[in-house]
Amino acid sequence: MEAAVFISSLVDCCALIFLSVYLIITLSDLECDYINARACCSKLNKWVIPEMIAQALATVLMLVSMHWFVFLLNLPVASWNVYRYVKVPMGNMGVYDPTEIHNRGQLKSHMKEAMIKLGFHLLCFFIYLYSMILALIND
Repeated sequence: MEAAVFISSLVDCCALIFLSVYLIITLSDLECDYINARACCSKLNKWVIPEMIAQALATVLMLVSMHWFVFLLNLPVASWNVYRYVKVPMGNMGVYDPTEIHNRGQLKSHMKEAMIKLGFHLLCFFIYLYSMILALIND
């Protein structure tokens, strides 16, 4: 049972790593003017809810399986994703808004957030991998 939790968390984490890389590539394309702001934000906003669900799934799996350290590690990121989604101002296209992405350094902050999430997901990947191997050895 414990190995299955970490295997599913590992698969979920891999998806989140690929999503973080996609966000970084798309934001850097916008920064270099390879795509326009509307196309970039449209692409990125499609992935806000799946990212939120995937992060919540990993958090809930750790809560249900009573792995408290990993649960507490995932909780701030899951909370941040929900907070970001709930705090979208009325009239905006989504979390990524084409009219505001170049204003007030939002592009840089979105890029920094994507890099931090990539680092976090890589850390979680190795924690899940280690825990999965440990659980398989113990079974």
